[in-house]
Amino acid sequence: MRIGELSKRTGVSPRSLRYYEEQGLLTSSRSDAGQRHYSDAEVERVSLIRQLFDAGMSSRVIATVLPCVETPSEPEIIEQAFETMTRERDRIDADIAHLIETRTALDVLIGINARHQAELAGTAEPTARSA
Repeated sequence: MRIGELSKRTGVSPRSLRYYEEQGLLTSSRSDAGQRHYSDAEVERVSLIRQLFDAGMSSRVIATVLPCVETPSEPEIIEQAFETMTRERDRIDADIAHLIETRTALDVLIGINARHQAELAGTAEPTARSA
């Protein structure tokens, strides 16, 4: 199938598909006219790539995980993919911890601001505003 059909079947833009190919995540054959042609198996591969991107992985990290899918019986590849996924999970956990700290600091500032607004208004308690 050509890039337009792969795009329609996966919901991924042709530009992104070209990027995946540039990064070595996706392969195609070329016609004599230079048009990209993809196998039906690439639909599933694009879906997996999207899931890995959605999980916060970079294209460089995805490139190290994908061989596990291609050759699932190679112990070295499986171990490398496991280590990469574990590192990525640890990175995401650290990001979550940082976001929680940031939210807590913002909550403190919101509380201070609400008390200040209440003092300026001469009320004992701040009133909640609707969004």
